[in-house]
Amino acid sequence: MTDTAVPRMQDPAALLPEMAEVSASLFRVVGNRSIPRTTISLVHLRAGQIVRSTYLTVLHSSSLRKAGESEERISAVASWQDAPYFTDAERAALALVEAVWQPSARGELVSDELYAQATEHYDDKALATLVAAIGQVGFFIPFAVIGKPVPVTSLADPQWS
Repeated sequence: MTDTAVPRMQDPAALLPEMAEVSASLFRVVGNRSIPRTTISLVHLRAGQIVRSTYLTVLHSSSLRKAGESEERISAVASWQDAPYFTDAERAALALVEAVWQPSARGELVSDELYAQATEHYDDKALATLVAAIGQVGFFIPFAVIGKPVPVTSLADPQWS
C-alpha cells in the first residue's frame, strides 16, 4: 500500500449512520458460534478474492493470521479445491461462497448436490449461519469494490480517511 491510497467515496457509515445497526446485527447473527469463526473468515476471504477486492482480501487475510492460521492455509484459499489444508466442512463452505459469487454457465448457482454436500457438514442452524455469513460479506462488497476503502488489517484502523 502506498501513502497515496485514497478511498473513492466518503465513509458510508458517516453518510448513513443507520448502517451501524445493520452491521452490528449481521455480526451478531454470524457470531452465534454455530460454525467456527475461522470458517467464516475463510468464506469472507474467498468472496473478497472472487470480487477482486484488495480491501476485503487484506482484511480477511489479516483476520486469519491474527487467529493463528498458517500462511499455507491463507495463501491456498484461492486454490482450495486441490489444496490439502482444508477440512471437508471448510471445503463445502468455500464451494458455497464460490457458487453464490461466481457466474455459472450451468444455470443454477447452487446445485442440489452442493446443497446436500453442505448439509452433510452443517446442521440447520449452522447452515443458516453460513448463508448469513455469505450475505454479510455480500452486504459489504459493493462498498469495498465501488468505494475502494484503504486496505487495512483491522476494522479499527482508518479505512475511509
